[in-house]
Amino acid sequence: MRVLSGIQPSGKLHLGNYFGMMKRMVEYQNNNELFAFIVNYHALTSVFDADKLREDTFNAVCDFLALGIDPEKAVFWVQSDVPEVTELSWLLSNVTGMGLLERSHSYKDKMAKGISASHGLFSYPVLMAADILAFGGEKVPVGKDQKQHLEIARDIAERFNNVYGETFIIPEADIAEDVALIPGVDGQKMSKSYGNTIEIFADEKTLKKKVMAIKTDATPIEEPKPIEDNALFEIYSIFLDKKEKEELKERFLTPGLKYGEVKKELFGVIWEYFAPYRKKRELYLNDKGEVHRILQKGAKKAREHASYYLDLARKNVGLNYLDY
Repeated sequence: MRVLSGIQPSGKLHLGNYFGMMKRMVEYQNNNELFAFIVNYHALTSVFDADKLREDTFNAVCDFLALGIDPEKAVFWVQSDVPEVTELSWLLSNVTGMGLLERSHSYKDKMAKGISASHGLFSYPVLMAADILAFGGEKVPVGKDQKQHLEIARDIAERFNNVYGETFIIPEADIAEDVALIPGVDGQKMSKSYGNTIEIFADEKTLKKKVMAIKTDATPIEEPKPIEDNALFEIYSIFLDKKEKEELKERFLTPGLKYGEVKKELFGVIWEYFAPYRKKRELYLNDKGEVHRILQKGAKKAREHASYYLDLARKNVGLNYLDY
């Protein structure tokens, strides 16, 4: 099965990115066709500093490679290196109803939080649809917050196929329900937009500070601690197997547990978990030539696939006028 997903380079990689999408993508590449990319066009809706975008894009590439994306097994590239996607986005725009985009929860949520409206932000789901449809993506690992965007992509593909004939594969969302929504330090969904993330490649001091800042309730030490809507319990749980999670649950429900001690434990768990990845990441950060070679090779492969679907779409809409 062809699995496809990407991540924005608009900020540092955090636990929500890793457990919500990247960890599964690394696992998928062993038994599926994996297409993985850095969506720097999408980042333009919120990043207006050119130097920052360049730096963040390069760092995101190194993050992917360090965390296990194998360019020999997967097709790995940067979005802006495949221009076919932006042309396809325009073709898709013409079968996309305004009402479909106006119902986007993500757009309305960003507006409510004071983020400036722009056409790019509004039409974000169309470009996302092009990202998927240009490569024949069958399964798309997404976070729970991106589920609606995937549904919009399906609607656009179905509309295009109905109007112009069979052109695109209809993608399916892949959401791991056990890690569908990872809370940030404030208890809301972990998101760069909310400034509540725990970055996986933060230095030791910064990481400890973030973990110790996880919001907890005022339950007295001598009373059982709640596990529902408890950010500390939920974040710690993503590092545990079923048996270990039950043990942690028992600890929370047993009087005497101190949140501060649990936070110190969690810091140690996170630091050790990502230790081997930190070392690998440093190697890529210090070898831009190798990173460039990997991306060139990946973009070439990606463009071959994108060209197939773009050419088919161009033909089906009638842009091949010389064939008249």
